[in-house]
Amino acid sequence: MLGQAIWWSGIAVEALLLVRGFRGKLLSRYPGFYAYILFVLLQSVLRLSIYHSRPRLYPSVYWITEWLGILAGCGVVFEIYRTGLAAYPGTARLARNLLAFVFVITFTKAIVETWNDSHWWLMASTMDLEHALRGVQAVAIVALVVLFLFYSIPFGRNLRGILLGYGLFVGESIVWLTFVSSGGEKFREIWSYVHPASYLIVLGLWAVHTWSYAPNPVPRRAVHLEEQYQKIAATTSRRLREGRGYLAKVVGS
Repeated sequence: MLGQAIWWSGIAVEALLLVRGFRGKLLSRYPGFYAYILFVLLQSVLRLSIYHSRPRLYPSVYWITEWLGILAGCGVVFEIYRTGLAAYPGTARLARNLLAFVFVITFTKAIVETWNDSHWWLMASTMDLEHALRGVQAVAIVALVVLFLFYSIPFGRNLRGILLGYGLFVGESIVWLTFVSSGGEKFREIWSYVHPASYLIVLGLWAVHTWSYAPNPVPRRAVHLEEQYQKIAATTSRRLREGRGYLAKVVGS
């Protein structure tokens, strides 16, 4: 009964988030985040219906939708970077490209390692992929927080809530994925309640912080992040030209 109550409560809060996002005109400002919420809502409804109507199919449906949810979660991290670094387009573009590169490499590595398994989307390989991508997401979130703290860039209420909630969710997921195979049956039984309950807390944080639109405040002091990016980009471009020129001379000789 407790599990069912948490399950239905999560669906209700997800629906509330979408309604508030629509009424508060936040959908267009945070499309990646609300696309993720919509996906999780549909995922929850599908799982619940399969759980009651065709329980034997539930494990397969669960791990397939979990695999898709991992990819949808990566979109939230991109959304956080896009919104947080909106005032610094060069830095934002560099950060997104690096994130995309790391996500693609991690995802490709997981696919290659499980290519010969006809059930590669099920529990073992999905958990391995999720553990790897959650680790990348955690590093990306910590890096952005450190960057903002270093340059004294303030977080707006919406961004702070999305970042705090998703950071908590990623951290809890890493703990679960790290100890699930070695924690024993008792650990898995306890965590089967801790995991959805912690996600319900995350949804509550998101509901409070995204109840209405709140733009990111302007920093109190000048931030030279974009100027530093331009210097690094110019230096890199110059060295690449020099490298190409040197290579052309070597080939020509």
